[in-house]
Formats: sequence, structure tokens, C-alpha cells
Amino acid sequence: MGPHPAVAAIRLAVRRVLHDLLTDHHASADRPPHERPPSPLVLVACSGGADSMALASALAFEAPRLGLRAGGVTVDHGLQPGSDLRAEEVVLRLRELGLDPVESTAVTVGREGGPEAAARDARYAALDAAAERHGALAVLLGHTRDDQAETVLLGLARGSGIRSLSGMAAVSGADGRYRRPFLGLDRQTARKACMVQSLPVWDDPHNADPAYTRSRLRHEGLPALEKALGKGVVEALARTAQLSRDDADALDTWARQAEASVRDAAGLLECAKLYALPPAVRRRVLRQAAIEAGAPAGSLFARHIEEVDRLITGWRGQGAINLPGKVVAQRQGGRLVIRQG
Repeated sequence: MGPHPAVAAIRLAVRRVLHDLLTDHHASADRPPHERPPSPLVLVACSGGADSMALASALAFEAPRLGLRAGGVTVDHGLQPGSDLRAEEVVLRLRELGLDPVESTAVTVGREGGPEAAARDARYAALDAAAERHGALAVLLGHTRDDQAETVLLGLARGSGIRSLSGMAAVSGADGRYRRPFLGLDRQTARKACMVQSLPVWDDPHNADPAYTRSRLRHEGLPALEKALGKGVVEALARTAQLSRDDADALDTWARQAEASVRDAAGLLECAKLYALPPAVRRRVLRQAAIEAGAPAGSLFARHIEEVDRLITGWRGQGAINLPGKVVAQRQGGRLVIRQG
């Protein structure tokens, strides 16, 4: 008799990702034995919640069967009393699953961008450092289809364009470091997999705290949408994310190709040539130019780019546009100059 369907589903999702990682890593197999690196290490980021515990259990099961080492990292954000003790409990659970190496890393959460964004930035910085320290091939993240639906709705509320609607990528980070095997699985599947395997899980009280936007969306917004529109909203939103990502990737490619054609011999952007581009392509060129000039990508919103775009499409002699990172955009003699102010 095979495993429970929920366990089989999470293992299959992880197995597919590990196969992809091995395919990307196959070049090392062509080296002589004495030159081959040790078995590649894959880490799982685990909070102790149902999603990441299910992911850790699947990684522990699948990795050895594919000749991979499996380890784990839990991040202590220090935002709740006893968080250090809880992190140590997660470390013990991961070791009981057979993962090695396993570590807990404490971070200091700042305030920039709000509490959720600051915690996320601190967490990814810690995971990056752990991956570098251990020479990990990849870090697996337990985001589910439900998380993807929430991310799409949050992007829609910000009104930041099609890239925001594309949600989380299955592969992201430097050199594709981060992998999300569960984007096609719902949250209940992960929780069921933990239950049938008798895996203890921790429910973060922040996930039910209405002070956090994502928590309100999870417990109030999505249920209201399902009540109004019927079941299937989560699946539809996740599908929208993938379609939006495909469109956004295509437009980004177009913008990169067009960027060189709208610059003069001195490398300055020519307003007439920018005007001739489709708006979606032109705004991508402008956004990239602002980032290259020093504007932080995370602080550069659609409203900023729209203001710069009006220097091209609605020119009436207006002054310079101030952008995040002390970057200034201004029109000078038919050229658009974007630089540090």
C-alpha cells in the first residue's frame, strides 16, 4: 500500500524540483571522480508551520534517493516572546527527520517598508547567507497555491501592473537559488500530509493577527470572494499569476531589446524614440533606467514611472521628477536624463 495521497502529492512535487536541480547540475558528473564535488546539498527553509514541515519531510524522503544531501534552516525573527526556544524546537524536528546540516539563525528586523516587508527582507538575507555558508545548490520554500493567490490579490490592490499580478516565481533568486515546489498544491494538502505523518506543526499567531494585511486577506478577503464568486477563486488566481508572469517575461525581453535602440551615440534616452514604443515596453525601459541610476527597485512604484512617462507623452515644460534613491529624471533638449541628483 502506497503513501497517503497528500504525502504522495508533496513528495512528487519535491521530486520534480530535485530532478530539475540535478539536471542543471549534471555537468559535474562528467568530471573524473577525484574532481567531482561532494553530493550537492539542498536546504529547506522551515518555520515549523505545516507548509514548511511538509516540505522538510518530503525533502528528507526524496533527496537521499536522488543522491542529494538535505539540510534545513529556520530563521528566528525575534518578534515574539520565546521565539528562540521555538526555533530550537524546529531544529530538533528537522534533525529527527534526518536532515543535516540544520541550523537556526537569528535576525534583526528593521522597519523599512512595513513589518511584513522588513521581516521578509531579513529572512531572505539570512537564507542567502546560510546557502553561501553551506555551499547549497538551492533553498526550498514552502509557499503554496493559497499563498500565490494572496500575493496576486495584494499586487492587484497596489495597482503596480502585470508584474505584481504574476505572484511568486517557482524559481527565483541569484542563479535560481530559491525553489517553490508547492505552488501547485493547496495549503490543506500540506497540512494533511503533516497530520498523517504525525508531524508536529506550529501555527504562527501572526498569521491570524488582523494587524497584518496578508492575515486579513487570508481570513476575511479570500473567504468573502469565495462566498461571492464560488469555489475555485484560489485556483483561478494562481492561474492568473502564471499567465501574467509569461506576459511580463515577454514584455521584459522586448524592453531589453528595445532599450539600445532608443539611446543616442552618447547613451542618452531619446524622447521621440521612446514615444514610439508601446506604453508597456516604454515604461519598462524607464523603470530599468531609473534602477540603473540608483533608484531602489523595491521603492520604485508605478506612480513614479507614470510621472517620468509624462515627460515623454505629456511634455509641457514641466520640471524634474524626484525618484527614490535621490534619483532625478528630467527632459533636456529632446533627451531624457535620469541620474543621481
